[in-house]
Amino acid sequence: MTRLWRYAVVGAAATVVHWALLAALVEGTGLVPWVASGFGAVLGAQVAFVGNRHYTFGHGGAWWPAWWRFMATAAAGAALGMAVVAAGVAAGAHYLLAQAVATGAVMVASFAVNRAWTFGPGT
Repeated sequence: MTRLWRYAVVGAAATVVHWALLAALVEGTGLVPWVASGFGAVLGAQVAFVGNRHYTFGHGGAWWPAWWRFMATAAAGAALGMAVVAAGVAAGAHYLLAQAVATGAVMVASFAVNRAWTFGPGT
């Protein structure tokens, strides 16, 4: 449970970065929300990698292979999140509400993958 809690704390920081870029791109440039969500996810993933590697999982292995595994997981999460945002907006939901649903779904899925594959034993 401690790792899940730490993962949530790091995720909250990464989410702030993600959502700030999402809102800036949608409100400031008129970019469509699902594309802006993808850009936000990429930036948020960098924050999440550093926080999770050190704070959540205490990973002492090589950072480069872990970064690639984390980015692959983040890319899958971004695709899932973008799909949820697109579906939510298409259904008439505000893009930030759709993003909130996407964030929850991606957090649960990515925690399991990162715990076992990205920062797991022997990595």
